[in-house]
Amino acid sequence: MHPLMTRERSIYRMTLVGSVSNMLLVIFKFVAGIQGRSSAMIADAVHSLSDFITDIIVLVFVGISGRPQDKSHNYGYGKFETLASFFVALVLLGAAGGIIVSGGEKLVSWMRGNPLEAPGMQALWAALVSIVVKELLYRYTAARGKALQSQVLIANAWHHRSDALSSVGTAIGIGGAIWLGERWTVLDPLASVVVGLILVKVAYGLLIINMAELTECSLPRATEEEILHIIESEPGISEPHHLSTRRIGSRIAIDTHIRLDGELSLSEAHRMTTAIERKLKERFGEQTHVTIHMEPTK
Repeated sequence: MHPLMTRERSIYRMTLVGSVSNMLLVIFKFVAGIQGRSSAMIADAVHSLSDFITDIIVLVFVGISGRPQDKSHNYGYGKFETLASFFVALVLLGAAGGIIVSGGEKLVSWMRGNPLEAPGMQALWAALVSIVVKELLYRYTAARGKALQSQVLIANAWHHRSDALSSVGTAIGIGGAIWLGERWTVLDPLASVVVGLILVKVAYGLLIINMAELTECSLPRATEEEILHIIESEPGISEPHHLSTRRIGSRIAIDTHIRLDGELSLSEAHRMTTAIERKLKERFGEQTHVTIHMEPTK
Protein backbone atom coordinates (compact mmCIF):
# COMPACT_ATOMS: atom_id res chain seq x y z
CA MET A 1 0.00 0.00 0.00
CA HIS A 2 1.22 3.51 -0.80
CA PRO A 3 2.76 5.10 2.36
CA LEU A 4 0.50 8.15 2.03
CA MET A 5 -2.59 5.92 2.02
CA THR A 6 -1.38 4.04 5.12
CA ARG A 7 -0.80 7.35 6.88
CA GLU A 8 -4.20 8.63 5.76
CA ARG A 9 -5.94 5.57 7.22
CA SER A 10 -4.15 6.05 10.55
CA ILE A 11 -5.30 9.69 10.71
CA TYR A 12 -8.83 8.59 9.82
CA ARG A 13 -8.91 6.02 12.62
CA MET A 14 -7.62 8.52 15.17
CA THR A 15 -10.13 11.15 14.10
CA LEU A 16 -13.03 8.68 14.22
CA VAL A 17 -12.14 7.72 17.80
CA GLY A 18 -12.15 11.40 18.75
CA SER A 19 -15.37 12.19 16.88
CA VAL A 20 -17.34 9.40 18.59
CA SER A 21 -16.04 10.53 21.99
CA ASN A 22 -16.89 14.15 21.22
CA MET A 23 -20.41 13.30 20.07
CA LEU A 24 -21.11 11.42 23.31
CA LEU A 25 -19.59 14.23 25.41
CA VAL A 26 -21.66 16.88 23.60
CA ILE A 27 -24.90 15.09 24.50
CA PHE A 28 -23.73 14.36 28.06
CA LYS A 29 -22.59 17.95 28.72
CA PHE A 30 -25.64 19.66 27.24
CA VAL A 31 -27.99 17.47 29.30
CA ALA A 32 -25.91 18.04 32.45
CA GLY A 33 -25.62 21.78 31.77
CA ILE A 34 -29.35 22.23 31.26
CA GLN A 35 -30.43 20.01 34.16
CA GLY A 36 -27.68 21.41 36.39
CA ARG A 37 -28.44 25.04 35.43
CA SER A 38 -24.76 25.73 34.64
CA SER A 39 -23.69 28.28 32.03
CA ALA A 40 -20.09 27.08 32.44
CA MET A 41 -21.09 23.51 31.56
CA ILE A 42 -23.17 24.65 28.57
CA ALA A 43 -20.13 26.65 27.41
CA ASP A 44 -18.06 23.49 27.84
CA ALA A 45 -20.62 21.59 25.76
CA VAL A 46 -20.30 24.20 23.00
CA HIS A 47 -16.55 23.65 23.05
CA SER A 48 -17.04 19.89 22.66
CA LEU A 49 -19.46 20.58 19.81
CA SER A 50 -16.73 22.61 18.07
CA ASP A 51 -14.43 19.59 18.55
CA PHE A 52 -16.98 17.37 16.82
CA ILE A 53 -17.33 19.82 13.92
CA THR A 54 -13.56 19.97 13.44
CA ASP A 55 -13.40 16.16 13.41
CA ILE A 56 -15.74 16.23 10.42
CA ILE A 57 -13.54 18.85 8.73
CA VAL A 58 -10.45 16.71 9.32
CA LEU A 59 -12.13 13.59 7.88
CA VAL A 60 -13.04 15.46 4.70
CA PHE A 61 -9.72 17.24 4.13
CA VAL A 62 -7.36 14.44 5.12
CA GLY A 63 -9.03 12.25 2.50
CA ILE A 64 -7.95 14.81 -0.08
CA SER A 65 -4.47 15.45 1.34
CA GLY A 66 -3.63 11.73 1.22
CA ARG A 67 -3.79 11.63 -2.57
CA PRO A 68 -0.43 11.11 -4.32
CA GLN A 69 0.93 13.80 -6.63
CA ASP A 70 -0.56 14.04 -10.12
CA LYS A 71 -0.53 16.37 -13.14
CA SER A 72 -2.69 19.01 -11.47
CA HIS A 73 -0.77 18.92 -8.15
CA ASN A 74 2.88 18.16 -8.82
CA TYR A 75 3.76 18.46 -5.15
CA GLY A 76 0.79 16.42 -3.97
CA TYR A 77 -2.23 17.53 -1.93
CA GLY A 78 -0.50 18.05 1.44
CA LYS A 79 -1.64 21.68 1.71
CA PHE A 80 -5.21 20.46 2.20
CA GLU A 81 -4.11 19.06 5.56
CA THR A 82 -2.73 22.46 6.51
CA LEU A 83 -5.97 24.06 5.35
CA ALA A 84 -7.92 21.63 7.57
CA SER A 85 -5.75 22.63 10.55
CA PHE A 86 -6.46 26.28 9.76
CA PHE A 87 -10.22 25.65 9.77
CA VAL A 88 -9.88 23.75 13.06
CA ALA A 89 -8.28 26.83 14.61
CA LEU A 90 -10.96 29.14 13.18
CA VAL A 91 -13.76 26.99 14.62
CA LEU A 92 -12.00 26.96 17.97
CA LEU A 93 -11.65 30.75 17.88
CA GLY A 94 -15.32 31.15 17.05
CA ALA A 95 -16.36 28.84 19.87
CA ALA A 96 -14.14 30.79 22.27
CA GLY A 97 -15.76 34.08 21.25
CA GLY A 98 -19.25 32.69 21.85
CA ILE A 99 -18.27 31.37 25.27
CA ILE A 100 -16.76 34.71 26.34
CA VAL A 101 -19.80 36.68 25.19
CA SER A 102 -22.25 34.34 26.94
CA GLY A 103 -20.30 34.31 30.20
CA GLY A 104 -19.70 38.07 30.01
CA GLU A 105 -23.43 38.78 29.73
CA LYS A 106 -24.10 36.79 32.91
CA LEU A 107 -21.28 38.60 34.73
CA VAL A 108 -22.76 41.98 33.74
CA SER A 109 -26.17 40.82 34.92
CA TRP A 110 -24.69 39.74 38.28
CA MET A 111 -22.88 43.07 38.71
CA ARG A 112 -26.21 44.85 38.19
CA GLY A 113 -27.61 43.00 41.19
CA ASN A 114 -29.44 40.17 39.47
CA PRO A 115 -29.02 36.87 41.37
CA LEU A 116 -27.52 33.85 39.61
CA GLU A 117 -28.86 30.36 40.21
CA ALA A 118 -26.36 27.90 41.68
CA PRO A 119 -25.54 24.96 39.39
CA GLY A 120 -26.37 21.36 40.33
CA MET A 121 -24.12 18.37 41.01
CA GLN A 122 -24.89 16.87 37.57
CA ALA A 123 -22.85 19.65 35.99
CA LEU A 124 -19.89 19.03 38.31
CA TRP A 125 -19.82 15.29 37.57
CA ALA A 126 -20.00 16.00 33.84
CA ALA A 127 -16.98 18.30 34.12
CA LEU A 128 -14.94 15.67 36.00
CA VAL A 129 -15.79 12.94 33.46
CA SER A 130 -14.85 15.30 30.61
CA ILE A 131 -11.45 16.09 32.15
CA VAL A 132 -10.49 12.42 32.25
CA VAL A 133 -11.81 11.50 28.78
CA LYS A 134 -10.37 14.53 26.97
CA GLU A 135 -6.94 14.33 28.61
CA LEU A 136 -6.66 10.68 27.56
CA LEU A 137 -7.71 11.62 24.02
CA TYR A 138 -5.13 14.44 23.97
CA ARG A 139 -2.26 12.16 24.97
CA TYR A 140 -3.22 9.45 22.48
CA THR A 141 -3.86 11.83 19.56
CA ALA A 142 -0.74 13.95 20.19
CA ALA A 143 1.48 10.85 20.29
CA ARG A 144 0.05 9.58 17.00
CA GLY A 145 0.24 13.05 15.45
CA LYS A 146 3.96 13.30 16.21
CA ALA A 147 4.59 9.75 14.97
CA LEU A 148 2.76 10.47 11.70
CA GLN A 149 4.14 14.05 11.43
CA SER A 150 0.55 15.26 11.03
CA GLN A 151 -0.11 18.92 11.86
CA VAL A 152 -3.85 18.36 11.64
CA LEU A 153 -3.75 15.55 14.23
CA ILE A 154 -1.58 17.67 16.52
CA ALA A 155 -4.03 20.57 16.11
CA ASN A 156 -6.90 18.23 16.91
CA ALA A 157 -4.99 16.90 19.93
CA TRP A 158 -4.71 20.46 21.27
CA HIS A 159 -8.44 20.79 20.72
CA HIS A 160 -8.84 17.81 23.09
CA ARG A 161 -6.39 19.32 25.59
CA SER A 162 -8.12 22.71 25.48
CA ASP A 163 -11.43 20.94 26.16
CA ALA A 164 -9.86 19.19 29.15
CA LEU A 165 -8.50 22.53 30.43
CA SER A 166 -11.87 24.17 29.93
CA SER A 167 -13.46 21.37 31.94
CA VAL A 168 -10.95 21.98 34.75
CA GLY A 169 -12.01 25.63 34.87
CA THR A 170 -15.63 24.58 34.63
CA ALA A 171 -15.27 22.12 37.51
CA ILE A 172 -13.64 24.79 39.72
CA GLY A 173 -16.33 27.33 38.88
CA ILE A 174 -19.21 24.91 39.37
CA GLY A 175 -17.73 23.44 42.56
CA GLY A 176 -17.17 26.91 44.03
CA ALA A 177 -20.69 28.01 43.10
CA ILE A 178 -22.15 24.89 44.76
CA TRP A 179 -20.16 24.77 47.98
CA LEU A 180 -19.29 28.42 48.77
CA GLY A 181 -22.84 29.72 48.93
CA GLU A 182 -25.08 32.10 47.00
CA ARG A 183 -22.57 34.97 46.98
CA TRP A 184 -20.19 32.84 44.91
CA THR A 185 -22.55 31.66 42.18
CA VAL A 186 -20.73 34.18 39.96
CA LEU A 187 -17.84 31.68 39.78
CA ASP A 188 -19.83 29.65 37.24
CA PRO A 189 -20.01 32.31 34.48
CA LEU A 190 -16.56 33.60 35.49
CA ALA A 191 -15.14 30.15 34.82
CA SER A 192 -16.75 30.11 31.38
CA VAL A 193 -15.06 33.43 30.49
CA VAL A 194 -11.65 32.15 31.65
CA VAL A 195 -12.18 29.01 29.56
CA GLY A 196 -12.96 31.18 26.54
CA LEU A 197 -9.77 33.20 26.98
CA ILE A 198 -7.69 30.02 27.19
CA LEU A 199 -9.25 28.84 23.94
CA VAL A 200 -8.44 32.15 22.22
CA LYS A 201 -4.77 31.69 23.11
CA VAL A 202 -4.69 28.11 21.79
CA ALA A 203 -6.53 29.06 18.58
CA TYR A 204 -4.20 32.00 17.96
CA GLY A 205 -1.13 29.76 18.23
CA LEU A 206 -2.59 27.26 15.76
CA LEU A 207 -3.56 30.02 13.31
CA ILE A 208 -0.01 31.44 13.32
CA ILE A 209 1.51 28.03 12.55
CA ASN A 210 -0.89 27.25 9.74
CA MET A 211 -0.78 30.73 8.22
CA ALA A 212 2.99 30.36 7.98
CA GLU A 213 2.60 27.14 5.99
CA LEU A 214 -0.19 28.44 3.76
CA THR A 215 1.86 31.53 2.88
CA GLU A 216 4.93 29.44 1.97
CA CYS A 217 7.01 30.38 5.00
CA SER A 218 10.52 28.90 4.98
CA LEU A 219 11.50 26.17 7.43
CA PRO A 220 13.16 27.33 10.68
CA ARG A 221 16.71 28.64 10.39
CA ALA A 222 18.10 25.71 12.39
CA THR A 223 16.49 23.23 9.96
CA GLU A 224 17.91 25.04 6.93
CA GLU A 225 21.38 25.05 8.51
CA GLU A 226 21.04 21.29 9.06
CA ILE A 227 20.11 20.86 5.38
CA LEU A 228 23.20 22.81 4.29
CA HIS A 229 25.37 20.70 6.59
CA ILE A 230 24.00 17.48 5.05
CA ILE A 231 24.70 18.79 1.53
CA GLU A 232 28.24 19.87 2.39
CA SER A 233 28.97 16.45 3.97
CA GLU A 234 29.06 14.85 0.50
CA PRO A 235 32.67 14.89 -0.84
CA GLY A 236 33.14 17.03 -3.92
CA ILE A 237 30.16 19.27 -3.20
CA SER A 238 30.81 22.94 -2.45
CA GLU A 239 29.02 26.24 -1.98
CA PRO A 240 25.38 25.20 -1.58
CA HIS A 241 23.36 28.36 -2.24
CA HIS A 242 19.91 29.68 -3.22
CA LEU A 243 18.38 27.29 -0.69
CA SER A 244 14.57 27.44 -0.69
CA THR A 245 12.42 25.40 1.71
CA ARG A 246 8.76 25.07 2.57
CA ARG A 247 6.33 22.67 4.19
CA ILE A 248 3.63 20.83 2.25
CA GLY A 249 1.37 19.25 4.86
CA SER A 250 3.45 16.57 6.58
CA ARG A 251 6.22 16.77 3.96
CA ILE A 252 8.84 19.35 3.12
CA ALA A 253 10.26 20.64 -0.16
CA ILE A 254 13.94 21.53 -0.62
CA ASP A 255 15.35 23.41 -3.63
CA THR A 256 19.05 24.29 -3.77
CA HIS A 257 22.00 25.04 -6.04
CA ILE A 258 25.39 23.35 -5.58
CA ARG A 259 28.81 23.62 -7.22
CA LEU A 260 30.72 20.66 -8.67
CA ASP A 261 33.98 20.21 -10.54
CA GLY A 262 33.19 21.16 -14.13
CA GLU A 263 35.36 18.30 -15.42
CA LEU A 264 33.17 15.60 -13.82
CA SER A 265 31.26 13.25 -16.08
CA LEU A 266 27.48 13.54 -16.13
CA SER A 267 27.12 10.09 -14.56
CA GLU A 268 29.45 11.01 -11.66
CA ALA A 269 27.67 14.33 -11.08
CA HIS A 270 24.35 12.47 -11.07
CA ARG A 271 25.71 9.94 -8.55
CA MET A 272 26.79 12.72 -6.19
CA THR A 273 23.48 14.60 -6.33
CA THR A 274 21.56 11.34 -5.85
CA ALA A 275 23.65 10.67 -2.74
CA ILE A 276 22.64 14.08 -1.34
CA GLU A 277 18.99 13.44 -2.14
CA ARG A 278 19.15 10.07 -0.37
CA LYS A 279 20.70 11.63 2.75
CA LEU A 280 18.05 14.35 2.88
CA LYS A 281 15.24 11.82 2.54
CA GLU A 282 16.77 9.63 5.24
CA ARG A 283 16.69 12.64 7.56
CA PHE A 284 13.37 14.28 6.62
CA GLY A 285 11.33 11.38 5.22
CA GLU A 286 10.97 9.49 1.96
CA GLN A 287 8.22 11.83 0.76
CA THR A 288 10.56 14.86 0.87
CA HIS A 289 10.68 16.79 -2.42
CA VAL A 290 14.31 17.50 -3.35
CA THR A 291 15.42 19.58 -6.36
CA ILE A 292 19.14 20.16 -6.92
CA HIS A 293 20.59 22.46 -9.60
CA MET A 294 24.23 21.77 -10.47
CA GLU A 295 26.74 24.50 -11.39
CA PRO A 296 30.45 24.16 -12.29
CA THR A 297 33.01 25.57 -9.89
CA LYS A 298 34.76 28.70 -11.13
